Amino acid sequence: MTLSLDILPLSAWMPVGALPFIIAGPCSAESEKQVLDTAKQLAKIPQVRVFRAGLWKPRTRPSTFEGVGSKGLQWLKKVKAETGLMTTVEVANPEHVKQAIDSGIDILWLGARTVVNPFSVQEIAQSLKGTNIPVMVKNPLNPDLRVWIGALERINQAGIKKLIAVHRGFSFFTMGPFRNTPMWEIPIELKRLSPNLPIIVDPSHICGKTHLIPAVAQKALDLEMNGLMIESHIKPSEALTDPDQQLTPEELNSMIASLVIREEYGNVEFENKLEELRSEIDKLDEEMISILSRRMYIVEEMGRFKKENNITILQLKRWSQIIRGRVEAGINLGLSREFLLKLLEALHEESIQRQAEVMNRKDQPPTSIS
Repeated sequence: MTLSLDILPLSAWMPVGALPFIIAGPCSAESEKQVLDTAKQLAKIPQVRVFRAGLWKPRTRPSTFEGVGSKGLQWLKKVKAETGLMTTVEVANPEHVKQAIDSGIDILWLGARTVVNPFSVQEIAQSLKGTNIPVMVKNPLNPDLRVWIGALERINQAGIKKLIAVHRGFSFFTMGPFRNTPMWEIPIELKRLSPNLPIIVDPSHICGKTHLIPAVAQKALDLEMNGLMIESHIKPSEALTDPDQQLTPEELNSMIASLVIREEYGNVEFENKLEELRSEIDKLDEEMISILSRRMYIVEEMGRFKKENNITILQLKRWSQIIRGRVEAGINLGLSREFLLKLLEALHEESIQRQAEVMNRKDQPPTSIS
């Protein structure tokens, strides 16, 4: 997969100021007083540069609070005038875009439910043509990097060069401690594909519970993400949406103070030692790839042998023995059970595929291996 985005670096248009760069504000704008009181408290935190608030809320059921709508735009005007904070809102259609831009909103964002629909994204992209407003694009609900990239490309192709990706976690069938599974490998791969694309992390939606937010925020910074979007409400217990994941401004300030900002590079001695360790990893990776190649050669030999003897590919008893034995051995060597299961399942899936190809082949000359 390739990704080519024509974007400006964050530092070229965003006055980042004190680190880490924070976007904060309530999940929903509920009243003028709630919005202004929250914003005034957040403005006292040097790291908070942008005030966020949801006006149009995409709710699953129509009987729940769906946001105050366009009247909240006037409240955000007051936030900007009285605090100096930049403002951002979620938009889900061209009319939202028009109203937000006409009201002086500084940054727009596309939510996960919108990003999953290419038709909606394209309509919004069309409405953005000729503007210069920055746009943040959250990841889709499902863990599909291609969908996320597609949304970013559509917005970029509309002429938007001030672009930010927002990692807010993914809905996944496996239950865990988080509201949305982080699956860090996906934003990391996005960063690899487009190193210039700023990626900020939304710990509030990943966690769903405030006590989990500090650890996720720290991990985001440790992974060199470019900032955080954190929900903050003056009185979370009274919030009309997502009260369990919103910090008070005081709690947010304390959490930010506890975060460790690590250096991307160290001194000469550090860099030399790091290069030595990387060299060792490179050698081990080469050995590992060679071993995997030899393993797959043997797997194909097994496939030919099974075909000659009319034996099925999948041997459940053998697979169960591998899982038990390899996992136990790996745990004894300090590896995690979760990692071992993922590794073994990937190897097993590739092995089954290789044997199936051998079974379906009319003639199977042995594959040479050095």
